[in-house]
Amino acid sequence: MKIKQKVSKKKINKPNHRYTVNGATYKKRFFFLGGVVIVLFLVITLRLYQVMLREQSKYQEQLATLATQTVEGASSPRGRILDRNGKVIVDNKAVKTIYYNKDKSRGVEDEINLAYLVSSHLDLDYDKVTERNKREFFVDKNSKNMNDRITDEEWEKYEQRKLDSDDLYELKIQRVTNDELNAFTESDNKASFLYYLMNKGYSYDDKVIKNENVTDVEYAYIAENNEDLPGFNTKLDWERVYPYGDTFRTILGNVSNGLPSEEKDEYLAKGYSLNDRVGSSYLEKQYEEYLKGTKAIYRTVNSHELELVSEGKRGNDIVLTIDITLQQQLEAILNEEILETKKQANTEYYNRSYAIITDPNTGEILAMAGRQAISDGNGGYKTIDCTAGIMTSPMTSGSVVKGASMLVGYNTEAIKPGDYQVDECIKIAGTPKKCSWKTLGRINDIDALALSSNVYQFKTAMKVAGATYQYNKPLVINENAFDIYRNTFKEFGLGVKTGIDLPVESLGYTSDNKAPGLLLDFVMGQYDTYTPIQLSQYISTFANGGSRLQPHLLKEVHKATDDDSLGELIYNFEPNVLNKINTKPEYLARVKEGFHAVMTKSYGLGRNYIDPVHDPSGKTGTSQSFTDTNNDGVIDTATVSTAFVGYAPTNNPKMSITVTSPDSSWENPRNSYSTLVTRRISKRASDAYFSLYP
Repeated sequence: MKIKQKVSKKKINKPNHRYTVNGATYKKRFFFLGGVVIVLFLVITLRLYQVMLREQSKYQEQLATLATQTVEGASSPRGRILDRNGKVIVDNKAVKTIYYNKDKSRGVEDEINLAYLVSSHLDLDYDKVTERNKREFFVDKNSKNMNDRITDEEWEKYEQRKLDSDDLYELKIQRVTNDELNAFTESDNKASFLYYLMNKGYSYDDKVIKNENVTDVEYAYIAENNEDLPGFNTKLDWERVYPYGDTFRTILGNVSNGLPSEEKDEYLAKGYSLNDRVGSSYLEKQYEEYLKGTKAIYRTVNSHELELVSEGKRGNDIVLTIDITLQQQLEAILNEEILETKKQANTEYYNRSYAIITDPNTGEILAMAGRQAISDGNGGYKTIDCTAGIMTSPMTSGSVVKGASMLVGYNTEAIKPGDYQVDECIKIAGTPKKCSWKTLGRINDIDALALSSNVYQFKTAMKVAGATYQYNKPLVINENAFDIYRNTFKEFGLGVKTGIDLPVESLGYTSDNKAPGLLLDFVMGQYDTYTPIQLSQYISTFANGGSRLQPHLLKEVHKATDDDSLGELIYNFEPNVLNKINTKPEYLARVKEGFHAVMTKSYGLGRNYIDPVHDPSGKTGTSQSFTDTNNDGVIDTATVSTAFVGYAPTNNPKMSITVTSPDSSWENPRNSYSTLVTRRISKRASDAYFSLYP
């Protein structure tokens, strides 16, 4: 049965309606799009015109800049170092250098062939070849066969990561036989040593093959054949020279070959390259920023040529405060006096002395030296430089510090200028007697300094500490007295860093133990220890009227020139006052009066340390010390150390001098002789100064 669907008559023959756009609309859209295209085309055309024609040179320059690489040349020579009178004490000289530069594309076989070829043309110290060099050379030369010397078990451990490639290489080294080494010919020995030099150090470094006694023939061979000797080349390098030999040599410092590994990151952050040479110690390091040269800059041209952009320049010249003539004389005096002293009694444990001469009004160090006696291998002695100990070798200084101790007494009103006290041995319960070097009786503060009374300082310190003294009874003190004394000492540079312009300086020894007897030791210079440079700052502060000045070795910096003249002054070291002494002028003057009495009174203990004709002031010091006589780490022998600090003339000081002689004698129960080495050095050194600066 069919079902008929009902169809609406309205839908029969009804046409489908579609939306249409008339011609005018099409035309509007066409013209709009066409206009946009024309505008864009004009913009592009104008932009191309501007870029290709009007700004062509600008973009060509930018393209060249982007495509150009800049290359730095080798380190330029450093600046010179001169003494205060313009004498050159450190300079540079050109050095012919043959070097090798590794390349990853150059294999081991190529390097070995180069080693054979080049070693036959260079006169190297081939006797320095070691067995290790030869073994490594053999392994690398026979690398294809050396794997056979690794056992299956070892290969298995290698695959299991129980051994690494370095372990396998070491096994190969060990398995080179003696017969194989003995079969090395002269050519093999030479090649193995050169191969070692070619691979020594970091892979990115230029390997210096030879830079001493390079002959013209050797230099020409490498220079003329470097295209056939890949990696080998020549350059004119530089090295430091010292016209005055070893004079002041340690403090002048050294220059490294490449960046020191422990400071590599710091230098790289400053823009240095890995193979740059930098100051590695003392003045060369301290003033690296001034002394370093400016490297030449090149840019690449046509991908393979270099064009000089800016020439390299040597570094700035620095002028030191040192008088090199005075320095030579001071070192000679120390040499002679130390060797002479070693011939005297009770000097078995004495081996060194230090001396410093400064301008107390500026902090300029005019000369400083330390010399140490060592065995010459023939039953005698020779001396070596130990000047660095001036900053790093503290000792118990003895009575030289009593000027500062006396000042504490004045400041705290424990004593007044002119006060008398009785010098007699004192005794604290449970401790040995404490005395001066002899019983001095009733003395005032001036004579206490002139005669170096310990007891005057003991009794003053007990008053500062609020103690009541009774013979052989316990002593109770206010421990703050230690801080009172140490704070004043620090104002003079004792127990703090002096600020000397060198990269190393020690503080000396101090302790937290505040036992009453130790306070008495402290005030006579028998507790804390001080370096010679601290003692020099101390006496200079008295000399100039109470200003603690930074001691320094740099005087001026001058721009480099193309000749031997000094260039434009770019830096002048002005006196740097670190602090003023916190005291009354009359107190400072009173101590200085005491220092003058030390040197000029008939009974003063400092007579003849400086010629009286120069009207000197100063203070001597003798201290008990101890030493390890058999180097077992145990201090076992009592010794005596001596020191002197002084200045002259008294009313208008031109110079200050400090001399220390650790362990200059020992307390021999059979012979009480004590050497006067410190006095002899002081007298001769001050004479040398005044002969140059009358």
